[in-house]
Amino acid sequence: MKAEEVKEMSTSYVLQSWSKQKGLNPIPVERAEGIYFYDYDGNRYTDMSAQLVNLNLGYGNQDIADAIKEQVDKFCYIGPSYAAEPRAKLAKMVIDLLPDNFGKIFFTNAGADANENAVKIARMYTGRNKVFSRYRSYHGSSFGAGNLTGEPRRYALEPGIPGFVKFFDPYIYREPIEFESEEAATKYYLAKLREQIIYEGPDRIAAIEMETITGSNGVIIPPKGYLPGVRALCDEFGIVMICDEVMAGFGRTGKMFAFENFDVKPDIVTFAKGVTCGYVQLGGVAVSKKIAEYFDDNTLSCGLTYSGHPLACAAGVACVNYYAKANILDHVNKVGKVLGETLEALKEKHPCVGDVRYIGLFSAVELVKDKTTKEPLVPYGKDPEGIMGKIVGELKKRKFMTYSHENMIFVNPPLIITEEQMKEELAKLDEVLYIVDKEYI
Repeated sequence: MKAEEVKEMSTSYVLQSWSKQKGLNPIPVERAEGIYFYDYDGNRYTDMSAQLVNLNLGYGNQDIADAIKEQVDKFCYIGPSYAAEPRAKLAKMVIDLLPDNFGKIFFTNAGADANENAVKIARMYTGRNKVFSRYRSYHGSSFGAGNLTGEPRRYALEPGIPGFVKFFDPYIYREPIEFESEEAATKYYLAKLREQIIYEGPDRIAAIEMETITGSNGVIIPPKGYLPGVRALCDEFGIVMICDEVMAGFGRTGKMFAFENFDVKPDIVTFAKGVTCGYVQLGGVAVSKKIAEYFDDNTLSCGLTYSGHPLACAAGVACVNYYAKANILDHVNKVGKVLGETLEALKEKHPCVGDVRYIGLFSAVELVKDKTTKEPLVPYGKDPEGIMGKIVGELKKRKFMTYSHENMIFVNPPLIITEEQMKEELAKLDEVLYIVDKEYI
């Protein structure tokens, strides 16, 4: 097919996520390699968001491709009740990456159903029905995961499922209280969370689920002591602590899992994205040994036709092996230093940059109209003039491909990006921020 045929057929027959369908103009992609993809005219685009922050090892990884091909020659599918080598191998590999309190994996198709099944497991295990999650969060858009989600993408699901309770995460940059330290902020936020737990009835709360680091809503990194404090609250009241590592896991933060940066051991971890880097879709729920043992004598009322799909698990095995083989974590920390230093320089240079947040190769640039008042460039949940779309469009003109959410631009490239490539692309971001300074503030 030619480029225009691909585009015309796509716009005629495919419903595009999170978009008004009229006027869409998707780039027809012909091929891809490394951190780049190419259209049918040979134009090269740099993937600075790793697609949906899932293509951690970039395009064309031969180890993963070979593993999928090898599994195709054996069998493509066998049901979840059978023992399959790639499924068994990947489960053990993931457990071996997690802290010593973890025992088993329930495989899912993606992150949303991983989070839904994590909630089901916590409810079955505790016999309780309420689940806490945060307003500034995204856990998926299916019905259960959408009720966990706190930001505006949950609105289409409302009125929602009873028992889902929202609380605020520590977003110090936007908090009207001036804290003297991160520790002071942590003390405040934990006190408010504890108060809410008391008011909701501790014996009714099955789980507290959090993105370890808030992802799509701004790469909000918890202050010192916050996650250990949540862990302590969960221990005090017998609540299951669930860390959503769908976006932040598998090397994105410079650790295999983001919670490792904060010295905590969750009870349940959900994952997807980076476990196969998008080569075949896969998610999972890792549960503690204690929770796994509960289901030795109690029915696990969870099931999916494609749970632990052999092709996906084969890709996962190759992917996890490649993280170690290529020393990806060391590379992320090395290139992440360049990213962080450059973002700080952009913050100093540009009046439109209110804040930058980064850890490893996970980062967001928050745009404001006024640094002193911190007025966001666009109001929360609204962009009537399409300003953020125009900014992303300016980046697109320079073949810097990423996305925005609210008043933030994300820089989350494949983890294989080099220092030289990072500098080259951030120079393009610098150019566009000058336009924002001039035209929008």
